[in-house]
Amino acid sequence: MTKKERARLLVEALKKEYPDAVCSLESQNPFELLVATRLSAQCTDARVNLVTPTLFARYKTLDDYCNADVKDIEEIIHSCGFYHGKARDIIEMARGVRDRFGGRVPDTVEELTTLQGVGRKTANLIVGDVYGKPAVVADTHLIRLSNRMGLVDTKDPKKVEFELKKILPPEESNDFCHRCVLHGRAVCAARKADCERCSAAEYCKKIL
Repeated sequence: MTKKERARLLVEALKKEYPDAVCSLESQNPFELLVATRLSAQCTDARVNLVTPTLFARYKTLDDYCNADVKDIEEIIHSCGFYHGKARDIIEMARGVRDRFGGRVPDTVEELTTLQGVGRKTANLIVGDVYGKPAVVADTHLIRLSNRMGLVDTKDPKKVEFELKKILPPEESNDFCHRCVLHGRAVCAARKADCERCSAAEYCKKIL
């Protein structure tokens, strides 16, 4: 079985198990998703979703963020961890979107990664979820599962992203990443994979 064949079978298996492939971060517009994703670094999505309603209620426009007092944002996002850096990044991201992209969150990984605090993982999420383009969000769940499943043999996020882009059906890649997050939380956990409950087990290299 080639990696492309295995990838397609895994895509279909997870699609049946998790038909609603959605990002668990809550937001109302592209910039809010950008902010939420930055906050999620080394923090759970659940925690971010507890914090962002207050942040988004206080800061409604791009200019609000551009003119924000960094200490005010720090106070709101404190429980997300690494709040000093995250608060600075959020303000600088807003200024970058306003000053260099005319107030519109850009739609390419190359442009997005020029913004303060935006790495390839965040950029791919925006490209896929907001603009509907093929994307691979190489978070910890995807890296773990794609290695266990036999799709890649590397823990380097950028290499995982590029290798999966070669073998995943482009129109399925973004949803596959979301499904891997859901599967990684529910079944294929970091400490131990519950292979007996896995809907994709028959195609997984860990089993084969």
